[in-house]
Amino acid sequence: MKIGQVAGEAGVSVDTVRFYERRGVLPAAERRPSGYRIFDPTAVERIRFAKGLQELGFTLDEVVDALAAHDAGGATCESERWRLEAVVDRIEAKMAELAEARRAAVKSLEDCRTGHCRFVQAWRG
Repeated sequence: MKIGQVAGEAGVSVDTVRFYERRGVLPAAERRPSGYRIFDPTAVERIRFAKGLQELGFTLDEVVDALAAHDAGGATCESERWRLEAVVDRIEAKMAELAEARRAAVKSLEDCRTGHCRFVQAWRG
C-alpha cells in the first residue's frame, strides 16, 4: 500500500504515517526503486490501534513500548494490564490537580463577586 492509501484508510494524515514510522509505531516501510514507501496492509490496523491507545491516555512512548511487547509475542491481558493501570493512575492524578485548580478559581471568582478581587489587589500592589 502507498502511504496516502494507508493514511486515508487509517484516518490520519500522511505526515502522521511518516511520524509514526520515525517513532517506531510502524516498522520501516519497504521502498520502491523510485523511493516511494510501500506499507504492509497491517499498517492501517496498527495505526488505528496506536491511535486508540493514545485516546485512552497512553503517551506515544507508551504506545511504542506496548506495541514492542505485542510484537515480541506472549503479551496477555495479565502481562500488560499494568500499562493501563499506569494510565488510569495518571488520569486520576490529573483529575485531582484539575479539581484543585477549579476550587481555587471558584474561590477567586467568589472573592471577585464580593469585591475582593485578588487580581486588582495584586496589580495595585
